[in-house]
Amino acid sequence: MKFRIQIKQDEDGIFVAEIPSLPGCISQGNTRIEALTNIKEAAVGYIESLKKHNEPIPPPISEEIIEI
Repeated sequence: MKFRIQIKQDEDGIFVAEIPSLPGCISQGNTRIEALTNIKEAAVGYIESLKKHNEPIPPPISEEIIEI
């Protein structure tokens, strides 16, 4: 499954990662790579929780790239 991740650096220099299609699925790290690793772990836990509670899993993204 693929989900779009937004990463922003806060005022303290911490990288905050969020998956908009998984409400509340947010993590952080001292580096971009650490934030990506942490958000992946958070997403796995989030989806496992949805399955456990028989809740629907949001569909993964489908995206195309064009060259201009």
